[in-house]
Amino acid sequence: MAMDGFDYIVVGAGSAGCAVAARLSEDAGVSVALVEAGGEDKSVLIRAPMGFALAAKIGKHVLRYQTVPQAGLDGRRGFQPRGRVLGGSSAINAMIYCRGHRSDYDGWAAAGNPGWDYASVLPYFKRTEDSECFGANAWHGQGGPLGVSWLRSPFPSTAAFVEACAAAGLPRTPDYNGEQQEGSSPAQVTMRGGERCSAARAYLEPIRSRRNLAIFSNTATLRLAFDGRRVTGIHVVRDGQPAVLAARREVILCAGAYGSPQLLMCSGIGPAAALREHGIDVVQDLPGVGQNLQDHITASLNWRARRPDAGFGMSPGGALAIWRGIRQWRRERRGCITSNVAEAVGFLRSDATQAIPDIELEFLSAIVDDHNRKLHWGHGVGLHVTLLRPRSRGQVRLASSDARVAPLIDPRYFSHPGDLPQLVRGVQRALPIMDAAPLAPWRGAMLTPIRADDPDGIARVLRDSADTEYHPVGTCRMGPAGDSGAVVDAGLKVHGIDGLRVADASIMPTITGGNTNAPTFMIAEKCADLVRGITQVAQP
Repeated sequence: MAMDGFDYIVVGAGSAGCAVAARLSEDAGVSVALVEAGGEDKSVLIRAPMGFALAAKIGKHVLRYQTVPQAGLDGRRGFQPRGRVLGGSSAINAMIYCRGHRSDYDGWAAAGNPGWDYASVLPYFKRTEDSECFGANAWHGQGGPLGVSWLRSPFPSTAAFVEACAAAGLPRTPDYNGEQQEGSSPAQVTMRGGERCSAARAYLEPIRSRRNLAIFSNTATLRLAFDGRRVTGIHVVRDGQPAVLAARREVILCAGAYGSPQLLMCSGIGPAAALREHGIDVVQDLPGVGQNLQDHITASLNWRARRPDAGFGMSPGGALAIWRGIRQWRRERRGCITSNVAEAVGFLRSDATQAIPDIELEFLSAIVDDHNRKLHWGHGVGLHVTLLRPRSRGQVRLASSDARVAPLIDPRYFSHPGDLPQLVRGVQRALPIMDAAPLAPWRGAMLTPIRADDPDGIARVLRDSADTEYHPVGTCRMGPAGDSGAVVDAGLKVHGIDGLRVADASIMPTITGGNTNAPTFMIAEKCADLVRGITQVAQP
């Protein structure tokens, strides 16, 4: 690992890190190091879309974080899996491609972050995308690194769900990433040719031969190196051997909503009193580091299936179907193994007071109970009902000055008094969809029966079973210099520190109204241009 140094060091090879490193290394005149604590992404459990269900269950490529006990969840600890492999969480997620609502980004700009309004970020969404769904149009790009497609072999119950939405008053939207988010639709997914298109496959695989890009896998970053208030590199350990990688220009943290604030705090950047508690010398007192944690809280509802072809299931027939599916996937890259499980989505308003959708539905082709850790015999379908803009705010704190020790994660679910009633109303709107006639041939009895006319009963079930939709953001919030809670500015530079940026979901001032992987790619694409001083966005 003896190196003379690199122009840029990117920490974390998840969705953001892969994209930033790939874009910066397009300039043959600079050198780039990409540093990842996890290993290579060669497993078939990553390539085969359905493999994530098994990978997460056995802990392969996954950091199995937990929250601290949550008062709003009756003292339960929430499960917080994060990817630990080249590609990061894009290698283990359900692959839904969703940008959120245009007002999310206009809100970022209005909060003092120029250049982050929807009109300014749309070209970056388009530049990252290779859309098989729509091709190149006003909303989508073609020819970009990230494959986005419709599912090749959805279960027939998925089409029935979209029909059931329409029957219950939620019509189909042709493109929830386009002109109108509200409505239901089959999911747009980050796949290409029947395989998962993770960040590593999209951005790294085509460029691994670049001589100016060094990829350090299985390399843990411990803290930043400084010369005064300027970051000059990173302290790492690989195969038990410590080393320092030097950065001549910048270090860009892309370690995610948990990893990026943890590394900042371990390096002396964060709330001064909290750092001193762990014996860490304070380089820059930034109270906002680790604060403003936001996450999508989700009701996970499940039904038995009347027919085995409604979805996956534990049965002799289900096992045979999966075996046949594996053989078909190997031959054709089609069949049930190309499923992302969350095969259709819907965006709705929980009541008439909402100007835009505040609830997301994900229709599941399986019973997914307690993050698939609690198994049920037989076949079934499920529905995730997600609160898109929770007002609860949590935090990430250090458990140790060693960045290899899991941080203390406290989302404070339902701590805002409006969140639980709002999600209850969302469930009340979702239940008639599942009861609608188009789903009748597929849907059997509900595993945990609740009724739309019993809000108190719904609230009890939510406290007992609701959990993350795997979308933590906001812990290195973007904002102007006068904002005491801001960590980075609109250029993603860390306030008060030279040579350091953060570029991942942690910089979001507020969570987007949908799955957060697509916005993370956008943030990375924009960061690469900010680093290179590019202000005129190249159209795809």
